[in-house]
Amino acid sequence: MHLPSPEPRPSIYYNYQVFKPWLPSAHGPQDKKKVVIVGAGPAGMVTALELARHGVPSVVLAADLQFSQGSRAIVFTRRSMEILQQVGVAHRITENGLPWRCGNSIYRGQKVFRMETPHDPDDRFFPMINIQQQFLEEYLHDACKAHPLIDVRWGNKWTKAEQFEGGVKAHIDTPEGPYTLDTEWLVAADGGRSEIRSQLNLKLEGASFESIFVIADIRIDLPYPTERLAFFDPDWNRGNTILMHREPLGIWRVDYQLPPGETPEEALRPESLKQRIDAQLKMIGFEGTPWEMDWSSVYSARTLTLPKYVHDRIVFTGDAAHLLPIFGVRGANTAFQDAQSLGWHLAYVVNGIAPEKFMQNHSTERVDAAREIITEAGKSTRFMAPPSRGFRLLRDAVLSLSLTQEFVRTLYHWRTSRPHEYSLSELNSDFNHEGTFKDGLALGAPPQNVQFEQDNFLLDHLGGGFDLVYLTHNGNLPPQVLAATELAKQQGMPLKLIAITPQNSTVQGADVSLFDPQNRFGTRYGIGAGGAYLFRPDQHICARWAQLNAEQLIQSLKKALMQ
Repeated sequence: MHLPSPEPRPSIYYNYQVFKPWLPSAHGPQDKKKVVIVGAGPAGMVTALELARHGVPSVVLAADLQFSQGSRAIVFTRRSMEILQQVGVAHRITENGLPWRCGNSIYRGQKVFRMETPHDPDDRFFPMINIQQQFLEEYLHDACKAHPLIDVRWGNKWTKAEQFEGGVKAHIDTPEGPYTLDTEWLVAADGGRSEIRSQLNLKLEGASFESIFVIADIRIDLPYPTERLAFFDPDWNRGNTILMHREPLGIWRVDYQLPPGETPEEALRPESLKQRIDAQLKMIGFEGTPWEMDWSSVYSARTLTLPKYVHDRIVFTGDAAHLLPIFGVRGANTAFQDAQSLGWHLAYVVNGIAPEKFMQNHSTERVDAAREIITEAGKSTRFMAPPSRGFRLLRDAVLSLSLTQEFVRTLYHWRTSRPHEYSLSELNSDFNHEGTFKDGLALGAPPQNVQFEQDNFLLDHLGGGFDLVYLTHNGNLPPQVLAATELAKQQGMPLKLIAITPQNSTVQGADVSLFDPQNRFGTRYGIGAGGAYLFRPDQHICARWAQLNAEQLIQSLKKALMQ
């Protein structure tokens, strides 16, 4: 019998709510479900919300009775905010989070590198925003709770999965005993220690780094702006690295690397935590400033992924699918991209729009994304925490030279997480028209936002289906374009026609008309009147035309749906 703790988690800034467990006796016999999601963290809940956007119901199993303990993931990128906007929670993060775009690397008391991430009026969201994971989970849960297609079951722990033809039988334990649930698809979003992954005896591929970092959340008043601070080889922690981030509600995150040989148990002793945090505060000039501990934990950097995320009717996502180092804010931000991709791929299969092999495309694209991140993150990790004497000698040489030599300072760049470009996707159009584009976005690329009016952006209108964005000549649509889009809809293809017009009027035949007198879309996407882009439901580009060809539009849609 599964008995999760009924006691609220301790926190000096967050009031944990303990939810009532879902008990099978109160609900009677269970019918077969479309999708069961194991794990109610960010990856699981974003998957559920994305499925619900496409009309697919799901059951979300939460082993505990409350949100996760501690701040955990705190930095969310612009692309993550664009994804979270799609599922209806970005506005709450914007209201309560701390936006930022600059990071500083400090060595021997000198600022040796400053990263400034671009931000312009066409971007609705800042490059990064800080907010503790409990708040994110609260906002996602509120959105799930409000959606009739999502059934969140607190206190329900997955114990075993049995695959059968066309589905999975999930064995679940609760505070009053076990029950089983049949489902067409099972999503494993059960985190880095995934029990489902262990049951299937699946092995992660890649490397684990020996260095251990402590995370400590403290409440303290420091007069610094919201910017990333990285301190290399400080006197009190020689050879190692310390990171600092401001969080909402007067909380600061301090991450510091442990010397070799020290165990996590030793590092998390109160006296050890106090000694090191006091030493860090002294180094930055705030010795004796009062502070209060909220939460602490440890982590090690890992660059690991499953080679395949789809195993018959069980699909892995988030940390259950891969383990990535946090340097460059890659953990939760990658999970959001996983969940968005999984949501629309799985929904299209469940709804009969695409064949079951469509799920293998999701796996291929996201494994490729994880491997790209592993390559980039490995570079950052080897600089932050050199894994061998040779890497340490090289890193220390860079540190020393950076005090006087400008050319080495860019090596401090932490290679911020960025969305993967699906340039090799099977869904991309056969009609690339590469030679006709001097600018613009390539096939497979993630979108770039465009601001049309004060609170009206391109990405506000994309997602949920395929979007054909067409740049009109004079506010009119050619008959062949209208005929092709109508034919696609008649054939069951989820397509929306968005017309960009220089005239402040509705374009006849378009599903959405966007007024763009300054041609901001055409400039950013490198097309003129008559040109068009076809966006997938995850807003990535799968076709583009300098001059739209109606026949090629139908063929591109069929290819994007593997029809």
